Amino acid sequence: MNKAERIKRMKVVPVSDPALAKRIPAGQVLTERFPILHEGDVPVYDLDKWDLSVFGEIDKEVKLSFEDVMKMPQTTVTRDIHCVTRWSRFDNQFSGVLFRDFLKEIGVTPSSKYVMLHGDMDYTANVSVADLDRDDVLLAHSFEGEPLTDKHGGPLRIVIPHLYFWKSVKWLRGIEFINENKPGFWEQNGFHINGDPFKEERFSGEDLPIPEDEWERKDYD
Repeated sequence: MNKAERIKRMKVVPVSDPALAKRIPAGQVLTERFPILHEGDVPVYDLDKWDLSVFGEIDKEVKLSFEDVMKMPQTTVTRDIHCVTRWSRFDNQFSGVLFRDFLKEIGVTPSSKYVMLHGDMDYTANVSVADLDRDDVLLAHSFEGEPLTDKHGGPLRIVIPHLYFWKSVKWLRGIEFINENKPGFWEQNGFHINGDPFKEERFSGEDLPIPEDEWERKDYD
């Protein structure tokens, strides 16, 4: 049974507090912990050799060091996050470079409407440029005032709070501008092409039964 099928079989307990219920999408469970979920091993980096590539349908390709990213304008945002495996966590503080500021700093003008985000361990996730051009989408290096741990995607991950958290790619190494909205890793394995939590865009092409918590058996920081 693949991951999408396991999640469909889960069971959840709805949030009873009306004030909280407005902030949590249907089918989610609120947690104060920060579950660790990923495919494959956790990479180990030498930051002197780490780089981030920007390429594809743009006017110029760019490769940056971690120091280059840290010299850019820095922003801190506090947002709720929602994982497709049915946990939600409120008021998470991430610091980094807004994606829109990032494009200005590197002087890149996209000529496409979509991006494929590339993480190490051959991970990819597709997202629209419109979903990245917001005031809370970050190339994040810190969480709650401390550098992101390796298990949570350090040294750099993207954070897209308004989409399910599988779109917030850990260990970000490449930003590829593409002409078509092609599916990434999980999108090719039963997950929705867009991933809006408040529309319950979890899976491709079908309504989901309300389901339990695979994430409770995972590691935490």
